[in-house]
Amino acid sequence: MASLTTRLAGPLGQVTARLAGPLGQVAKGGIAGVTGAAISAAAQFLLVVVVTRAFTAHQAGTFFTATALALMIAGVAKLDAGNGLIYFIARAKTYGYHGISGYIRAALLPAVLVATAFGAVLYPRLGVLAAALPVMVVADVLLAATRGFGTMRPTVLLDGMALPALQFLLVAAAAVAVRPQWLPLAWALPYVPVTLLAASRLRERLPRTPYLPGTGRDLWRYTAPRSVAGAIQAVFQRLDIVIVAVLGGPVQAAVYTAATRFKVVGQLANQGLAQAVQPRLVRALADGELARARELYQAATIWLVLLTWPVWLGYAALAPWLLRLFGTGYDAAVPVALVLAGTMMLATACGMVDVVLTAAGHTTASLFNLVIAIACTVALDVALIPAHGAFGAVLGWSGGMVAKNLLPLWQLHHRYGLHPFGRHSLPALRFRSWATA
Repeated sequence: MASLTTRLAGPLGQVTARLAGPLGQVAKGGIAGVTGAAISAAAQFLLVVVVTRAFTAHQAGTFFTATALALMIAGVAKLDAGNGLIYFIARAKTYGYHGISGYIRAALLPAVLVATAFGAVLYPRLGVLAAALPVMVVADVLLAATRGFGTMRPTVLLDGMALPALQFLLVAAAAVAVRPQWLPLAWALPYVPVTLLAASRLRERLPRTPYLPGTGRDLWRYTAPRSVAGAIQAVFQRLDIVIVAVLGGPVQAAVYTAATRFKVVGQLANQGLAQAVQPRLVRALADGELARARELYQAATIWLVLLTWPVWLGYAALAPWLLRLFGTGYDAAVPVALVLAGTMMLATACGMVDVVLTAAGHTTASLFNLVIAIACTVALDVALIPAHGAFGAVLGWSGGMVAKNLLPLWQLHHRYGLHPFGRHSLPALRFRSWATA
């Protein structure tokens, strides 16, 4: 993934210099997001390799389950405040960003309080990971606010590069010392410098404008439905690992985590492109510019396919050998890898459907879609994991992913006539001829 991104970075930079339209904007912002995603995915993959080879499957599964639970709870606690900030900051550009500091305070306070409450309740179970929950939430909200100002640099550098790299180095140190009890602290500690640096970067961009009454009410009126959807989305992303640990035990959780580690490539690539495109989508749809929104959506989709499909095809072909990197016994999860690859190819072909749906203001519809998706996952997991272990878990996750992507795809078609592929897809494929024109 990293080498593919490196090969594309040069031509894409030339394309961006020549294009002033939405396609050029997607290439410029998207390549930054995807570069960060590639580095993050590589660091996370290596982290899993280190843990599975240095510790027993039971110890590895226990650690993976704990971090999955921490990420899931942090995703719930942040109340999707970051996306609410992106929405209001992107729209406020027209008005000189008046009242933005009030929006940021209104977003942070409830999220921090919820994260602190969760941390207090879960401390006996998660220990240092529970204590880190407020810091994880603050980092996410502050980085989202910087993206609202139209910059990807803090997110790429801090969340995409610094955080996973530091986590890998500290976890590797715990592995060298053969101290499994150090793993939670090694994984959580990097959130502290990332949060401090994110606050510093946001302060540099934050205009000194007076507080405007009603900002908190406006922010949460828009964000509240999405907060529930964001919580369900966070649960959907991590619940499979937790359910495998509960129903199949830590060893099956370790096998499942290792075999599905490559799904983070698709998630992070999608996230990297979405982070670049989302503010522009919000502005285009708010201004009623459906044609520009269609162009952004289709350009982002084709880049997502170009950047991830070679990874899925390669993973499906090389899975028997790649899974051996995790240690003895992990190569038995080849069927899990094949289901993962096929499902992610389908999901990326749909593009960032949920981002487009919420950018258009349909947060309630997004919530409905996520409820259906997680219901499918839980039902299939409960039915299949006891008999089939990790393979049953990936089938449950696959069913949820199909529902999560096809439902909003139909809704976008029905409401706006939007499709992930169209007349803007072919120009995106011709970036080489544009770069040399």
